Amino acid sequence: MAINKVLVCDDSATDVTNIKGILEDVGCTVITAFNGAEALRMAKVEKPDMIFLDIIMPEMDGYEACRSLANDPATKHIPVVFVTTKNQKADRLWAQMQGGKDFISKPFVAEQIVAHVKNG
Repeated sequence: MAINKVLVCDDSATDVTNIKGILEDVGCTVITAFNGAEALRMAKVEKPDMIFLDIIMPEMDGYEACRSLANDPATKHIPVVFVTTKNQKADRLWAQMQGGKDFISKPFVAEQIVAHVKNG
């Protein structure tokens, strides 16, 4: 599956800007959100091909957002890649149990983000 449109959700404007720049450099259209609730709304409206999602955010954390996305017929097909400072084995396992496709620990490098877009 070609990844053309990507939703980036993080409460850090710096991380959103960094990931957005990386994705735009490889030709993706990028939509942004700053908390889990906003990510759910954007996912339903924009129908992205992939979502990069932080875990620790206000209002609704990434785990809850991913669980909601995975349980909604309109969004369950969208792969979610967590991008987070949480990097324990338990965090990775819990992310996978919530429906996450993969997990990138911060600080990340551009190649990690690009690899997910290239490999779908």
